[in-house]
Amino acid sequence: MLAATEADIRAAQALRYRVFVTELGSDGALVDHEAKLERDQFDAHCDHLMLIDEAADDRVVGVYRLLRGTQARDLGQFYSEDEYDLTPLKASGRNLLELGRSCLDSTYRGGTAMHVLWQALAQYIEDHRIEILFGVASFHGTDAQALAAPLSLLHHRHLAPEALRTRARAAHFQRMDLLPPETLDRRAAMLQVPALIKAYLRLGGFVGEGAFVDHAFNTTDVCLIMDATKMSPSRKSIYARGLAR
Repeated sequence: MLAATEADIRAAQALRYRVFVTELGSDGALVDHEAKLERDQFDAHCDHLMLIDEAADDRVVGVYRLLRGTQARDLGQFYSEDEYDLTPLKASGRNLLELGRSCLDSTYRGGTAMHVLWQALAQYIEDHRIEILFGVASFHGTDAQALAAPLSLLHHRHLAPEALRTRARAAHFQRMDLLPPETLDRRAAMLQVPALIKAYLRLGGFVGEGAFVDHAFNTTDVCLIMDATKMSPSRKSIYARGLAR
């Protein structure tokens, strides 16, 4: 369901606090440590997709923050524009949706929860006729050398086509082609890629050029881009089951 009240948004922010602040050690100017809410200035302008466990007193166990192109124009920017030059996407004339703050409660990972959340996301994409999805996804930690293998794998095998290729901002730009392709153990490198990023790749997603090292959030970020109009029928099937309900 989409958040409909301030209480809904606070519940989403509380889950984000547990995941991003308590688990991963991130911080931010508007994070409310006393109330245990992870929030920022974009929240009021976004839609918040929430996964509710009705069997656990309607607990919020998954969230996605959604920012459409029309909302971003009213706001003045997309969230990830502080990290990435989005000029190719914005100049495409396509209907854009930025995905952000995706997380699941720790007890719901590795099962069907993300699939259910994606089914709801699929309906949102259909309702708003979204063509391009994008957003920042993160590796934990800021040591690029420790992430050299997975970053290099993403660069060499999953770089976005030039027409949609975003680029990390210069101030925090981190090259991703840290290892030559012939030296990569692709299987071992892929094991280091977070599950969410792997899921987007399986759906035909790409990454932008360069990673963004975010010391405040203790992450190394990559920009994921997906052209929803070019998904094969087999890839779309992960969403179709949700759209049929």
